Amino acid sequence: MSCKIIKLNNNIEVFCRQNKNTPRIALCFNFRPEKGTNEPGLDTIMSRLFMQGTKSRNAEQLANELDAYAIEMSVDSRPDYIRFKFVCLNEDFDKAIEIMADIIKNSTFEDFDKELSKMEGEIIAELDSPRAKASDNYYLNIFEEHYYGNTSTKVLGNIKNLTKKKVLDNYNKLINESKKIITVVGDIDTEAVENKLNNYFGDITPSKDIKIISTVKALTSDKFAEIIKPDANQAHIIKGWITDSSKSEDYPALLLLNVILGSSGLSSRLFLELRDKKGLAYVVRSSYETFGECADFFIYIATEPKNIEVSLAGFKEEIDKICTYPVSDEELKNAKNNMLGKWAFTQETNENQAVLYGNYGILDLGFDFNDRAKERIKEVTAQQVLECAKKYFGKPSVLSILKP
Repeated sequence: MSCKIIKLNNNIEVFCRQNKNTPRIALCFNFRPEKGTNEPGLDTIMSRLFMQGTKSRNAEQLANELDAYAIEMSVDSRPDYIRFKFVCLNEDFDKAIEIMADIIKNSTFEDFDKELSKMEGEIIAELDSPRAKASDNYYLNIFEEHYYGNTSTKVLGNIKNLTKKKVLDNYNKLINESKKIITVVGDIDTEAVENKLNNYFGDITPSKDIKIISTVKALTSDKFAEIIKPDANQAHIIKGWITDSSKSEDYPALLLLNVILGSSGLSSRLFLELRDKKGLAYVVRSSYETFGECADFFIYIATEPKNIEVSLAGFKEEIDKICTYPVSDEELKNAKNNMLGKWAFTQETNENQAVLYGNYGILDLGFDFNDRAKERIKEVTAQQVLECAKKYFGKPSVLSILKP
């Protein structure tokens, strides 16, 4: 395995990782514009339209060609950037790059009305899920005035205001006013990759340094948001806090706090206390999600409606414990092993590596972020976990409850 960072003629930084004797190559091309504000649904519909045809390929031809070469290609609207991605057999690398370049540079966006109608139907169907609706309600409130809070409900409310012209304007901003990062992972020759990328992407507007100033507003008081869904047979409860993100000194401790509380399944505190001992939960877990400008930490339970109050009391009990008493040496050691083991498992494929390195690069974390983070995790103390819990769980929170 060897890694190399190169720059294309138009200043686009490329991270190459050579994993010898692997049959498939993965490539991610990330675009991050200065957002400021972002109209709900605009990035989403634009991302969907990229796969609906170019000047030389209609949607059916594009799908057939990708299928014929067994190329997996997607365009995803992420909270902070747009990601173009493909995975292909080594011998089809040229073809995959050519198709991606065609999609990025020559998409027609002609199926706007049809795709918008399809997207609207999918959102309505998605929001029929009680769990999805509770989650939507949570993000709507915790990031109320920020585009991180552009939930499905917000998109649905704005869908009639989306136009093809807005998509085209958004596309021009994406291409011309963005930071651009490419990551390639597989059995590759770096020099050959550089030549191919310059050939296909060298005429794209150069990558630009962008200024990202966080506009996420801190919560000034606790918020409670309830949804009544008459046909629901469970209560879905989410309680969360705004926290610091990956660049923070607290990042390793927050990761371990998440493992200890609820992301490690059967061995996590929430599972043991609320499900095993008290029999309250169908599902109970915690999550620490990082974005470019901030992060959030939440705990979630699906339970019988009659158990809402006792579940909330259980949340409080577990939060109070982890904010009062240091975790044991054994629990901390197990959490570190769990975290590092998960990372190793999720980074086994070329595709996952390309996605991770692309995320690190576009968010200015550095391509070596993963290695540095591993070492920082190993050094975390029980006292740091305790201080981290007190710091963030002492802040105002959002409580989202969906019940029948």
